[in-house]
Amino acid sequence: MHEEIIKRARAAINKKAAYGNDVDLESFQKQVPVREKITSLGQLSSGVKERALHVGVDASMSERSGSFFQHDQSIVYASSTQEGLELMDINDALKKYDWLQEYFFGIVQPDQDKFTAYSATHEFAGYFIRALPGAKITFPLQACMYIGREGMIQNVHNILIAEEGSELHVITGCTTDTHVNRGLHVGVTEFYVKDNAKLTYTMVHNWGPDVIVRPRSATRLGKNAIFMSNYVSMTRVRDVQMYPSCFMEGENGLARFNTVVYAPPESHLDLGSKAVLKAKGCRAELVARTIAKDGGYVASRGLIQGDVPDTKAHLECHGLLLGDGGVIYAVPELLGHVPGVDLSHEAAVGKIAEEEIQYLMSRGVDSDTATALIVRGFLDVDVKGLPPQLQAEMKRTIELGEQSMM
Repeated sequence: MHEEIIKRARAAINKKAAYGNDVDLESFQKQVPVREKITSLGQLSSGVKERALHVGVDASMSERSGSFFQHDQSIVYASSTQEGLELMDINDALKKYDWLQEYFFGIVQPDQDKFTAYSATHEFAGYFIRALPGAKITFPLQACMYIGREGMIQNVHNILIAEEGSELHVITGCTTDTHVNRGLHVGVTEFYVKDNAKLTYTMVHNWGPDVIVRPRSATRLGKNAIFMSNYVSMTRVRDVQMYPSCFMEGENGLARFNTVVYAPPESHLDLGSKAVLKAKGCRAELVARTIAKDGGYVASRGLIQGDVPDTKAHLECHGLLLGDGGVIYAVPELLGHVPGVDLSHEAAVGKIAEEEIQYLMSRGVDSDTATALIVRGFLDVDVKGLPPQLQAEMKRTIELGEQSMM
């Protein structure tokens, strides 16, 4: 099976992505030295621990069900602490479980574009996370993708499986060392949420200013399954292009995508999400809050596709322009194939109304504080069903971003 994946990938090695800027893969370093394994995240340097904490990965491992740390292309730490939870190096998992081959490039296609093709044809690292049937994983599992070398490609393939009746919360933080400006992150992530299972996945980005990021992810949802995806990026990054998809194949499935991003000057973000409702009773909600300032660019895409009757979904894209020269391109799409689908969207892009600032100033606050208060309210997305620990991490990350943009 792996040979067929390689064959398909090689045929697409120069295939451009449907969206986003092109990237010269040959301009990045592909081979990097191996990092030594550690026995605890406490062994990381203080600088690395601080950078990791900014993306929600706590080296103390307090109130965490497990921790994973990939430094460049090396898995330096992977350990779970709760019964019913498996966490390991993806390569070790593929060797241990023959059946896992069926999940490897099972939803994301190796010939999707040249980034998936690169991932399939080059050495990769990443995690395998599995909640066993019926397991209720109380505390979030944390994973960090860390780039510590200038100009390298970090190639990742992750597989997450929430078995039938299980519940799992994951926070993934992606960041670079303080001295790293340029790099490329290619990340394939495949989610399998089985019948009556729930998976909450929160991804926080805090990359270097000239890093290019190409995540490729997809989800397969079973009967009565719930998938919640949250994405936060509030700092400068050169170029991000991602378009995660959820294929809702079981009846009464529920999917929610929440996106909160800020594009400062010189940042180009082409983001989106897609939900395909393929079974009766499925529901989906795609919500995006985007801010562009002084030349920052955001494309905010969303697609809802209803393939069967008795399905309902809503898409919401709100953009806020700060300063001069920022661009927000909102692209909401609805695709209904049969009668009986209920699909809706709401999109708006604008700037802060002067009367709102004047109103707050009349209440005794200065102009900058008034602007900050309005921005904070704009970014305050109500993420239904998010565990308190992850809600706190999202709020803290957004607050840090607010400080940088004001």
